[in-house]
Amino acid sequence: MKTENIDGLTLFEINLLIQQGGRFVMFPNLMSQLKSSTIYFVRPEEKIFKYAIKHFFKNILNSWRNFPLRPFYVSKSLFYLAIGGKDYTQNMLADLKTINPIYNPNLYCLQYV
Repeated sequence: MKTENIDGLTLFEINLLIQQGGRFVMFPNLMSQLKSSTIYFVRPEEKIFKYAIKHFFKNILNSWRNFPLRPFYVSKSLFYLAIGGKDYTQNMLADLKTINPIYNPNLYCLQYV
């Protein structure tokens, strides 16, 4: 899955922003076979609506083709819009902790000669 809005952030900064109220959210594509979507890192001062409305309209356009299930997909998409998406914060933190390399600087280069 693709993760957006974490460019240039270290794991420490992400943990700090999560303690302040940030979170990882995903708005599922309801009509796709994989049911995967982009995971967004929403900072504490950011509004989720700008990410949710794009997926809401995408789900409405895709559900338009499937007439019998249209009300189901539209109502489920409205549900995810209302609650702010699926929370993937704990899953992403676990993945980031396993992927995050340990930084060991070369202290010889950092010393003043």
